[in-house]
Amino acid sequence: MKKLNTQDWYQGFITVISHSFILLFLYAASSKLLEYDKFTVNIGQSPMLTAYAGVLAWLVPAVEVVLSVMLVFTGLRLYGLFASFSLMVMFTTYIFTVLHFMEDMPCACGGVLEKLSWDAHLVFNIGFVVLAGIGAVLEQIPPKSG
Repeated sequence: MKKLNTQDWYQGFITVISHSFILLFLYAASSKLLEYDKFTVNIGQSPMLTAYAGVLAWLVPAVEVVLSVMLVFTGLRLYGLFASFSLMVMFTTYIFTVLHFMEDMPCACGGVLEKLSWDAHLVFNIGFVVLAGIGAVLEQIPPKSG
């Protein structure tokens, strides 16, 4: 049996992280698009997002799909991980803002994720922010020669 070296372990972990984001983003994007009207209304109920609801209703799922594609290709994976980190930080900042400065509003996430409380959603998102950060760092570790 072949011994798993550190680089193989890193690459395996990066693959698991990337696939987790692919599943998350494709699930979230499809939920938003399948319930487009509901998603648009929920975005429109946020005082911060009302003016941009029409654009965001298409832009957010499109970005999630593009990031998923980037994470599939190893040559784009680092960019996809950094972009995933950035997107998750934005989503997490929005949730933090809702929790601390706004009235309780419906989640515009779609699918199972909208069933989470805002607190649970914050923890969930922080977990994915950490995963994206770890993935981006590991992706930059050069392979060992020999």
